[in-house]
Amino acid sequence: MPVEEFVAGWISGAVGLALGHPVDTVKAVVLAPVDLIKVRLQNQLHPYGLRSLAGASGAQYRGPVHCSVSIFREEGVMGLFRGTRALVLRDTPTLAIYFLTYTSLCQAMTAQEREPGPVTVLVAGGCAGTASWVLATPLDVIKARLQMDGVKGVSYCGVWDCIRISVRREGPQVFLKGLTLNIIRAFPVNAVTFLSYENILKLIC
Repeated sequence: MPVEEFVAGWISGAVGLALGHPVDTVKAVVLAPVDLIKVRLQNQLHPYGLRSLAGASGAQYRGPVHCSVSIFREEGVMGLFRGTRALVLRDTPTLAIYFLTYTSLCQAMTAQEREPGPVTVLVAGGCAGTASWVLATPLDVIKARLQMDGVKGVSYCGVWDCIRISVRREGPQVFLKGLTLNIIRAFPVNAVTFLSYENILKLIC
C-alpha cells in the first residue's frame, strides 16, 4: 500500500503542478509588484525611508500609484520585481508544510472512517498556520530586505548575499524578527479559515 500511495501522490502532484504552473506564473508576475509596493509603503515612515532633501521629513510616497510610478522611474521595470525569487522560495515550501500539517493532524485526531469535528479542524488549522509561518518568517525577512534594497543604504546581489550580509551584521537571530507576531496572528486566522472551508465544502458538495 505505501508504494501505491507514493505513486498515486507523485502522479497527482505532477498533474497538479502541470495544471497550476500557468496560474502560479501569473500569480508571481502580479503579486510580486503588489507585495513590493506594500513593503515600501509600510516602511516609508522609518527614518531610512524619509527623504533627506533640505531636511524634509514625512512620507516618501503619497500612495500605491505614486509608489509604483516612483519605483518604475527610479529603478526601472525590474525594480518592481525585487524579491520575486525570495517570494517563490518562501511560498513553495510553506504551502506544502501548511497542508501537510493540517491533513496529518486531522487524521491523527480523528477516528478512522469519521470526519474531523469542529474542534479538530480549529486546532489542526491553527497549528498548520503556525507551522507554515515558522518556516516562512526567515524567508519573509529576506524578501522584505531585498524589496527595500538600497533604501537603507545596503545593496544585495541576491538572496544568498542578503543572507550573508544580514547574518554578519545582526547574527542568525535576524531571521526570527516578527516570528512571535506572525504566530499570534497565524493560529486564530488559519483555525477559522479551515473551519469555514470545511463547512462551506459540506454545504456545496
